[in-house]
Amino acid sequence: MAIVQKEKLTRDLSISLLLYTLPVLAIYLYFKLSNGVVSESHLTLPSFLEFTKPAFENIRTWGLIVFMLALGIIEFTAGLYDDEWTGEERKIDIICFLVPKLILPPVIAFFSLTILPNLIPNLENSLSWVPFWGGFFLIAVADDLTQYWYHRLHHQVPFLWRFHRTHHSAPYMGVAMLNRQNFIYTVFFSQIYLTATLTFLGLGLPALFVLVIKSIIVLGAHSSVAWDKPFYKYKVLHPIAWVLERLISTPATHHAHHADTSGDGVGHFKGNFGNMFFIWDVIFGTGLITRKFPESYGMKSYKQEEWYAQFLWPIFKSKKEGSALADGVLSIPLKPKPENVTPSPVYEQAQS
Repeated sequence: MAIVQKEKLTRDLSISLLLYTLPVLAIYLYFKLSNGVVSESHLTLPSFLEFTKPAFENIRTWGLIVFMLALGIIEFTAGLYDDEWTGEERKIDIICFLVPKLILPPVIAFFSLTILPNLIPNLENSLSWVPFWGGFFLIAVADDLTQYWYHRLHHQVPFLWRFHRTHHSAPYMGVAMLNRQNFIYTVFFSQIYLTATLTFLGLGLPALFVLVIKSIIVLGAHSSVAWDKPFYKYKVLHPIAWVLERLISTPATHHAHHADTSGDGVGHFKGNFGNMFFIWDVIFGTGLITRKFPESYGMKSYKQEEWYAQFLWPIFKSKKEGSALADGVLSIPLKPKPENVTPSPVYEQAQS
């Protein structure tokens, strides 16, 4: 079994390397076919997209916050949280939403303005010749495929799982729990620094467009407003649904990822790892498409741990007995000797 898993991992990593090279190869071929003449630069938008720039800039700065609040109001008004957003749950969601927005910008700014200029001082704007579509394609693949692997590994490696389990502890779906993450998981988001590096190299404008589009897709996938249901209901829309659910994350596919069980044929927390693009799950065989929604969300092993344990583990531990975040719990469970011993909840959720 371990050999099969190792072979699959090796195959998937090889395919990933190929996928990473596709935008680079496309840009190279474009450059060669145009005889080295650069007709456009991504530092300026193509004329047909110029009118969208102010909208994308505003959405990135304050528009997404307004969009989140509006969507959240719709969710609450429609009663889509089933009165579960109370007490500790509310506290965790609010802290996970506010604190990173105060601390992460200085961290990213330090990385972009101090570390990168010292590491690669002569490469600033070195990719400014890349056409906008090339930069967009490059960042879209690099950012989202990297996050796919970051996400997948946090489900498949027991030690890493506990840095991500906070996101899966919510017994509901919606924009309120979108940013519900352990702070260490958020700070080490690998694609954040990858995108910051590509921006330093001169791909800032396509990065803006990718991040805005990705944010909207991820918001929509986590929302309790099932905007994709009409595509499944009406037969005339089925062809669109077939393409849509394989290309991007939708409420149906991502809600399945947050189900508290995988035994009902709908829940699939051992897959559906895609963030903006669901196509990674299709390529690597980790996707499950049912067009159905789980009956319940979260984790069977959830102990409603304190906000500080969920947000700042392992700096702060939980006082809840039996919690995976409690003091003294092993990162990698020992192999049980008696046949009737059940693996720990951490192991089950991460490996199942």
